[in-house]
Amino acid sequence: MNKQMSLQEIVGQLSDGMTIGIGGWGPRRKPMALIRAILQSDLKDLTIVAYGGADVGMLCAAGKVRKLVFAFVSLDFIPLEPYFRAARQSGSLEVMEIDEGMMLLGLRAAAWGCPFIPTKIGLGTDLIKLNPDLKVIDSPYDEKEWVAMPALKLDAALVHVDRADVRGVCQIKAPDHHMDDWFVRAAAKTYVTCEEIVEASAFADPLEARSVFWERNFTTGVALVPGGAHPSSCSPNYGFDIPHFQEYNASAKEGGFAAYFDKYIKDSSEEEYQAKVGGLDAIRKLPQPVY
Repeated sequence: MNKQMSLQEIVGQLSDGMTIGIGGWGPRRKPMALIRAILQSDLKDLTIVAYGGADVGMLCAAGKVRKLVFAFVSLDFIPLEPYFRAARQSGSLEVMEIDEGMMLLGLRAAAWGCPFIPTKIGLGTDLIKLNPDLKVIDSPYDEKEWVAMPALKLDAALVHVDRADVRGVCQIKAPDHHMDDWFVRAAAKTYVTCEEIVEASAFADPLEARSVFWERNFTTGVALVPGGAHPSSCSPNYGFDIPHFQEYNASAKEGGFAAYFDKYIKDSSEEEYQAKVGGLDAIRKLPQPVY
């Protein structure tokens, strides 16, 4: 079975109004090549579920997002993603703002086929007041109340990984795979970009298999896009591009997203985009962040 697809073929599988989960975490291992392909498409009215970074900001700036389900949208060293911030402040988005743990529970509920998962998270906070979708329920076993975190069912998940084979086996070698496996399991279909396509035998080694976090039947399509997480990081391959993020952040006040889009993305293939930011070799030399 060969699940290889192009970026354009993957975007062609998406449609207006979909609920799309985006893997990664802030400026880490985001499927940015797919985001750039979506930005060049006619897709609109999307509901995005993400631990967001520039993926969310760019889609908001381009008017692709109707509703955003999020725990944060940050570039890390730039605390608030600039275009998300503008969209949020303008009130142009329908939002469901929740705690990081609540989002994980929502993805798990969807993956497990449950309508909700009870949690103490959010009790006594304004999350309940400001989110009409969140309900407080009585426990059938004691006198306590629980927040019923609803399932976050996804029509599609988009993730970026280190290595994959053509069957859809995917490997993440970073110290933290974040919540990518739960995005995958919560989704009806999953589309993956990867740094490298390898033979199936590459995962026969038990040490390599430990970095495979979901079964290949969950993967719908795989696109080979080395450097495809840029400007986010893809540890251990490369870090995030601080100068590029600084330029991107400044563009929010100096010409707006249209200027950034015209410079880097408009009418550009992924290869042309990468050439504009210094090329794949330069991306692979980006230093890893140290905390």
